[in-house]
Amino acid sequence: MRCVIARFPFDLTRNGVLESMKGVKPEPVTDDVVIIGRRHYPAKQVGQVVTGQDRRDFSVGEVLRAMTRLGFTCRTAASASASASMASPYQRASTMLGARSVPDHGQGAGPGRP
Repeated sequence: MRCVIARFPFDLTRNGVLESMKGVKPEPVTDDVVIIGRRHYPAKQVGQVVTGQDRRDFSVGEVLRAMTRLGFTCRTAASASASASMASPYQRASTMLGARSVPDHGQGAGPGRP
C-alpha cells in the first residue's frame, strides 16, 4: 500500500512491517502506540524503523494513519486518557497510591453516595 510519510512515498505492506519490526525491542511507551503482534511500540519508533527516516522528519499522525490502513491497532494518548477517566474515584486513587488494579465493587462515589 502506498503511504506518504515525511513527504516521501513508501510502498508498505503488513508483512513488510512485521518483518521490519521483528527483533526490535519496544522502547518505553509514553504517548501514541502501534500494536504489532503482542508488542506495544511507540509510533515514532515504528516510523523510524519502517521508513529509515529521522523521527523529527515525520509526525505521529502520519505513522498512525499508515499503520491503521495496514490493519494494525493504534492507540493515541487521548484514547488512553479517556479510558482512564472511566475509572471510579476509588480506582483512580488506588492507582495514584501505587496499588495494583483493584475492582471497585460499588464502593466508589456514585449517584446517591457521598
